[in-house]
Amino acid sequence: MKSTALLMLTALVLPALPAVADSASQEPVGIALENWPYPYPVSYLELNVQGQPLRQAYMDVAPTGTPNGRVALLFHGRNFPASYWKDVIAGLAADGYRVIATDQIGFGKSSKPDIPANLDQFARNNAKLLESLNIKQVDLVAHSMGGMVAVRFVRTYPERVRRLVLEDPIGLEDYRFTVPPVTDEFLYDREFKLTSDEYRKFLKVGYSLDLPDSAVDEFVTLRERLRLSGEFPRWVTNFISSYQMLHDQPVVHEYPLVTTPTLFIMGVNDHNAPGRPYTTPELGKKMGFNTDNAKAIAKTMPHAKVVAYDGVGHIPHMERPQQFMKDVEAFLDAP
Repeated sequence: MKSTALLMLTALVLPALPAVADSASQEPVGIALENWPYPYPVSYLELNVQGQPLRQAYMDVAPTGTPNGRVALLFHGRNFPASYWKDVIAGLAADGYRVIATDQIGFGKSSKPDIPANLDQFARNNAKLLESLNIKQVDLVAHSMGGMVAVRFVRTYPERVRRLVLEDPIGLEDYRFTVPPVTDEFLYDREFKLTSDEYRKFLKVGYSLDLPDSAVDEFVTLRERLRLSGEFPRWVTNFISSYQMLHDQPVVHEYPLVTTPTLFIMGVNDHNAPGRPYTTPELGKKMGFNTDNAKAIAKTMPHAKVVAYDGVGHIPHMERPQQFMKDVEAFLDAP
């Protein structure tokens, strides 16, 4: 496979790893995040994809409030493990939900396979997860890249989703129209050389986050500890595959076909646009109007509305947690 060849090539020419400045972050983390804490116990679904045995990690949290008989399924973003849903899980569980928060294959504590990332495969994996847990229907809450996975999931399995919440989803535009294709080798070189300071800037500035440095540093620390792992080159190879998926597998054209009641929760300051660094300045200026795009898309859908938070960037559930939970619970609890 292409990714296998890339991994073999880069293993021969790896540059020296940049030093990690924070001495408290010197302990390596394996690429399955074996020694990275999650807020709830983690279970695994055994899968076989294209002949490769894989494991999909998930947290299955029982209601802490009066059970309402419903299940909430949470899909994470590309730069985040499922553990960042901690407060959302707690809030939904208190509202009576059973909550399933999963790491997609290739992310978090799930397997990192030598298989190109694919939205249809992600949808199938999550359908198998629900089948294994004997769950027939869910309320689906998805963030960022998870929004693209969610759209493909609800299009493929509409009967499985009662209501859909999309938190700052990417894929509200077709990136093929503005960003030229880039090679795996080009992406690998950029990701491998990315320093902790550059990654922190990407999160704070690229995502326009209204968060304290300590909240962002958690993600920076995780990435730097992954860098210390002997399998970091394989992690990078796997990670760049997901960028190619975002570019090559648009879902924006599918939104008018989504009949599931849908709530977009958008941070007005979020202008994240995957691939913008790889296009011309002129085309780049046309990208990332995410709240405007969400409002336009919602008008093409039979049952969709948009809530926009002023002063908020790409992660409303962390930037405005109380307002986020209030809006999510009101939408999910509506008749």
